[in-house]
Amino acid sequence: MRLLGISGTITGSKTGIVIRKILEEIKQNHPDIMTELLDLKDYQIQFCDGRDPSTYAEDTKRVIEIVSSADFYLIGTPIFQGSITGALKNLFDLIPPPVFRNKVMGFIATGGTYQHYLVIENQLKPIAGYFRSYVAPGFVYAHNDHFDSNNQIVDLDLLVRMSNLGEEMVRMSRALTHQMLETSNFYG
Repeated sequence: MRLLGISGTITGSKTGIVIRKILEEIKQNHPDIMTELLDLKDYQIQFCDGRDPSTYAEDTKRVIEIVSSADFYLIGTPIFQGSITGALKNLFDLIPPPVFRNKVMGFIATGGTYQHYLVIENQLKPIAGYFRSYVAPGFVYAHNDHFDSNNQIVDLDLLVRMSNLGEEMVRMSRALTHQMLETSNFYG
């Protein structure tokens, strides 16, 4: 199984720090799972203009391929102006919806106010619902106070929630994969 962590921003570092930490822990605890980080700031992605995704070139085409080949996702975004980033929304617009169908998504968000955790409930989970993805029951919201001046995570409760989210995602993805295999074997 292949887990793709997506840092859905082209600015800042806290979102990527949280995602990397979760991916590292999953890799350590589950060496059979391949993990990869897709950091949007490392790519020059075109704006979605409604064309067939196969017609995009260069970085955009590569990113579509990376996302399409994953089995489950850890998706993160900083919260700006009470919403997900435009870069992450653009990524969602570029990916054909069937790519995410029946795959597990886990969400993390970072922000400067404690109310911004609601963006996960009010924006990210409905997007996952549209894609017919399965959403991990837990999620992680990291406030600026959870980091020290060097952007190191210093909040122990946050670290526990990060670990719990990683384990939920692995259990869900394995259970769904097992169930799909049993169903396909039953129906031939």
